[in-house]
Amino acid sequence: MAARTNGTGTRSASAPVDWQAWQESWDRQQEFYLPDREERFRVMLDMTEALTGPEPLVLDLACGTGTISGRLLRRLPGARSTGVDLDPALLTIARGAFADEERVEFVTADLTDPDWTRSLPHRRYDAVLTATALHWLRTSQLDVLYGQIADLLRDGGVFLNADHMPDAATPRINEAAHAFDKARRSRAETAGTQDWAAWWEELSHEPAVAETVAERFRTIGNPVAGDHADGEVQSPARHAEQLRAAGFAEARTVWSSPLDALVLGLK
Repeated sequence: MAARTNGTGTRSASAPVDWQAWQESWDRQQEFYLPDREERFRVMLDMTEALTGPEPLVLDLACGTGTISGRLLRRLPGARSTGVDLDPALLTIARGAFADEERVEFVTADLTDPDWTRSLPHRRYDAVLTATALHWLRTSQLDVLYGQIADLLRDGGVFLNADHMPDAATPRINEAAHAFDKARRSRAETAGTQDWAAWWEELSHEPAVAETVAERFRTIGNPVAGDHADGEVQSPARHAEQLRAAGFAEARTVWSSPLDALVLGLK
């Protein structure tokens, strides 16, 4: 990442922060793991527009740096978005990158807190969108969250979840897909692409966000050390089943790759 440094490799605290560059570097780091990431976002926004129209009020769930919100607003200029996340470092980047954007606002909330929806500025949304996030939750927590999402959506509203969703019924296919992807990532890493830990290591040296990175390491986990939540992954069919049990009228897969999928629930 191009940045003004003080000669030691660390950006001077007085230099302006290029929040957009940090957001773009997050996208590249995520593409290291998800080479078809843009395709799932395209389908997500296609279905959002198809079912809610060109001016939806959207909840960007576990928004991170604002990846979904940015693509939403470029695709649908009449849309509005509320980004919600717990990670203070990623939210700092999001707020910086969207500082001049009136169509989006960001809220700090823990999705495992029973009262997290009280932090939202709106009681009802047309769509709730999320990607590469809910695998952090246990099955029981996901059941509760899906019920809360159903309550937040207006009748006819949509929920779209793009995430890691392997099917345990196909172990040989899964093993081959994992091996193929591991080899692809090894080649990308050799070529200099940042992985998850390396990106967080670089961010920890950004003076403007150093305190929130340290807070993130204390409260959520240290990605550099390999910390990760002990969530449980579900198959696409299981996600659809959970959504119907939570009150969605329809739910099914609308996109998939060998190990990931995009599941849509229609209220």
